[in-house]
Amino acid sequence: MSWNSFDLNLLVVFDAIMQAKTLTRAGQQLGMSQPAVSHALGRLRHLLKDDLFVRTPEGMLPTPRAERMAGPVHAALRELQVTVESDEFDPLQASRSFTIAANNYGARAIVPGLVRRLAKLAPSVVLEVRPSGTLHVLDQLDSGGVELALSTLTDGGDRFKCVGLMEDEYVVIFANGHSLTTEADLSIERFAALPHITITSSGDDTHFIDDVLADNGLTRFVSARVPLHSLILMLVDSEALAVGPWRVAADLVGRYRFLRRGLRCR
Repeated sequence: MSWNSFDLNLLVVFDAIMQAKTLTRAGQQLGMSQPAVSHALGRLRHLLKDDLFVRTPEGMLPTPRAERMAGPVHAALRELQVTVESDEFDPLQASRSFTIAANNYGARAIVPGLVRRLAKLAPSVVLEVRPSGTLHVLDQLDSGGVELALSTLTDGGDRFKCVGLMEDEYVVIFANGHSLTTEADLSIERFAALPHITITSSGDDTHFIDDVLADNGLTRFVSARVPLHSLILMLVDSEALAVGPWRVAADLVGRYRFLRRGLRCR
């Protein structure tokens, strides 16, 4: 194979397929039609004498050679992009995509406002948001699979810069019709006596609740542990309650007429 005649655009298509897992989504990222992406993949397969991707019900599964290529190709393309881009980023003129990973809290509290702001300041920028629940975020950042992660603040070591974006209070969430709606105050004893539903997909560590209860000689009964999108149906017509970040609770209250109350354990 002669590098003088090799079309480097084929590697851009390869990288997009690796990230998107389907030809259609890869085309959307690149501004290409699905047949055009398929044709480019066919050319690359012919040049490299490898299938590179196998179509499965879960998407395009990379072959061993494609997996070996993925990291170096993505890193090389990112380095090339940084090299040729202007030193000053002009959002109005920018035309590229950014991939970020977000936990459920980030997806609800940060992403909607970020997307609306991008639409005004950088109308040609595409933001691809991936759920971080199944991803090892630091590995994804290291490999270039994502460029930004919205998650619980962690120690990125020497490789990554971690910045706190916001702090949030925790509140008690329960449904209209709950017995608490007729009570003026929520004592810690009453709080502990009610069944609790914990949110498994927010990335929040709520063990502090058990610590505070233990300091007061109390324990709580967790009747279910569910992802955030199941919480609403679990709370409807039940005496259970949940504890979550205020911004998430405010979203639920606004959309589904839930009540929320500040959590104070004393």
